[in-house]
Amino acid sequence: MLEQLLHLDKEVFLYLNGLGIDSWDNFWQFVSNKFSAIPIYIFLLLITYRKYGLKSTALLLVSIALLITVSDQLSNFFKYGIGRLRPCHDSDISGIMRLVKSYCGGKYSYYSAHASNSFAIAFFFGVVLKSEVKYISAALLLWAALVAYSRVYIGVHFPLDILTGAFIGALLGWLFAKLYIFALRKFSL
Repeated sequence: MLEQLLHLDKEVFLYLNGLGIDSWDNFWQFVSNKFSAIPIYIFLLLITYRKYGLKSTALLLVSIALLITVSDQLSNFFKYGIGRLRPCHDSDISGIMRLVKSYCGGKYSYYSAHASNSFAIAFFFGVVLKSEVKYISAALLLWAALVAYSRVYIGVHFPLDILTGAFIGALLGWLFAKLYIFALRKFSL
């Protein structure tokens, strides 16, 4: 059963990765770059500051730092614990896939820290700011989905890596948002 799932995952990867077009490669590399989201982060911090003030925004920054640390390190724990090779390191498919960037990344892929981190941020701010900005959740989930898909497009993650990362990131983002809101109420910030 697991072998069939992994085989299907490779086939779906090859299909999605093969849809790539050279003229879109730079766009997807940009989306995949962690620094491309800095304007989004600044926007979210400004909205948070406007809604909650300085002390609550400082607590939010601590919460986000902890959230990303947990999300990222949990991903590394799974990557090294499971040891599934990245598509670009997998000898079964590395010769027939598109590797868009010059660097493949670390050896292991399961699960995607990019997907986990972006969905964690999307869910966190979606919960925290849902009353402040009408469509914030939808916009952030779209952004997180683009980041996640970019990892398949550029050839460094399988779809299952992305789906698992998105699920775990969403769960962590929701949990940390609830803890942040609890702390705001508990300490009257």
